[in-house]
Amino acid sequence: MPTSIAEGKDWSLERFEQVKPDTVCDIGPGEGTYAKLFRPAHHGVWWTCIEIHRPFVRKYGLKSTKTKAMYDEVHVLDAREAPAHLFHRDLVVAGDVLEHMPREDAVALLRRIVEGPEDAPGATHILVSVPIVDAPQGEVDGNPHEAHLHQWDADDMDAVLADLGGRVESMRGDTLGVWWWTR
Repeated sequence: MPTSIAEGKDWSLERFEQVKPDTVCDIGPGEGTYAKLFRPAHHGVWWTCIEIHRPFVRKYGLKSTKTKAMYDEVHVLDAREAPAHLFHRDLVVAGDVLEHMPREDAVALLRRIVEGPEDAPGATHILVSVPIVDAPQGEVDGNPHEAHLHQWDADDMDAVLADLGGRVESMRGDTLGVWWWTR
C-alpha cells in the first residue's frame, strides 16, 4: 500500500527535528507520508524522491505545478538502479519500502546509500521503517511493486545496519520496526 501506519512516526519526527537535515531523499514515497510529516517541521529542506510507480507521482501530487510541491525533485525509477549521487544527502528515508524487494537487494541498496558516489560520501543519516510482523501483501491496484518480497525480522535489520558502521538507534513497535542510522 502506498501509505504507512502511524506507529514510529513520532519517534522518527523527533530524530528529524534533532538533525535538521538540509537535503532528504525519500525512497518509495507512495503518497508522501514522510514528506507530509517532516516538511512542516523544517522549512528550507531540499526534498528528492525516487518512486518506482509512475502513476503515484500524479495520483499523490508528488511533483506538481503548484508552489508547494511535496518534492522538489522526482525521479521515476527503481532505487536499486538509481544514480549514487541521489544518496549523497543528509537523510535518506527508506520508509516501508525495503520489504518490497528481496533481502539481498535491500541490503545492497543500504550499502549503496552509505557508500554514495565515487567523489562524495553517501547519506549522513538513514531512516528505515519495515513491518516486523508477518505482513503478506501482493500486488495492489495494479502495482506489482506493492508485493512484499521479504519479511524482515527486527534482529536481522539490527545486524544489517550495524554492519554498515555508524551508530544505530531503533524503536520496535507492535507492527513496525524503525531505525535511525548515523554515519
